[in-house]
Amino acid sequence: MQKNSAVKQMDNKVEEKLNVIQHQLRKKIHCENNFSLDELKLVAGVDIAYWSDNEVDYGVCCIQVFDYLTKKVIEEVEYVGKVEFPYISGYLAFRELPLIVKAVQKLKNTPDLYMFDGNGYLHIRNMGIATHASIELGKPTIGVAKTYSKIKNVNFTMPPNSKGTFTDIVVDGEVYGRALRTRVDVKPIFVSCGNWIDLNTATQITMHFVEEDSRLPITIRYADLATHEARKYQKLMNK
Repeated sequence: MQKNSAVKQMDNKVEEKLNVIQHQLRKKIHCENNFSLDELKLVAGVDIAYWSDNEVDYGVCCIQVFDYLTKKVIEEVEYVGKVEFPYISGYLAFRELPLIVKAVQKLKNTPDLYMFDGNGYLHIRNMGIATHASIELGKPTIGVAKTYSKIKNVNFTMPPNSKGTFTDIVVDGEVYGRALRTRVDVKPIFVSCGNWIDLNTATQITMHFVEEDSRLPITIRYADLATHEARKYQKLMNK
């Protein structure tokens, strides 16, 4: 009992430190555009997949870089590494950022904007992976999540069943993000500002990359598919 209590106290102290860091970083959030859509050339989709081998956690970060106008992939990279940080709800960025930074360092092209499979401002402390990564990378970002994690017991309202419709998710009188219906008869996705972008522009860019065969923008979809393939390959190699 004493050992469990000591571990719990240690975990609480870690969370307290992470909480302080997130609140300090919140001062650097700007939910307004620092770029013009006319100047947007390269947009990257980012996703991460995890697995364990012999009780060691690994992750692979895949980045797909798209030409904004043609929507064609011009570069793709991946980085595989050990995961040193444990999973702690609300603090996922601390686990994922080391992999993301290493993957970004492998890019030959410099994206103008990054889209992340995850949240940005739509987070209990407004510090989802898209927001935290923006501060680290110095680039505008968008968070695109497949599901909604309830914040302060606030539910989202289902948007009308039409392409491009949305409902805003308001917490304590502030818009944190929105539920976006990208296609008819599909579940909504959840879009939020990462940093240096406003929510309407984030929605516009997300819809720009949505094609007829998926509810997700291809930036996120392709990155997601790449992580699954990379994880499968790594598991086969390590058998």
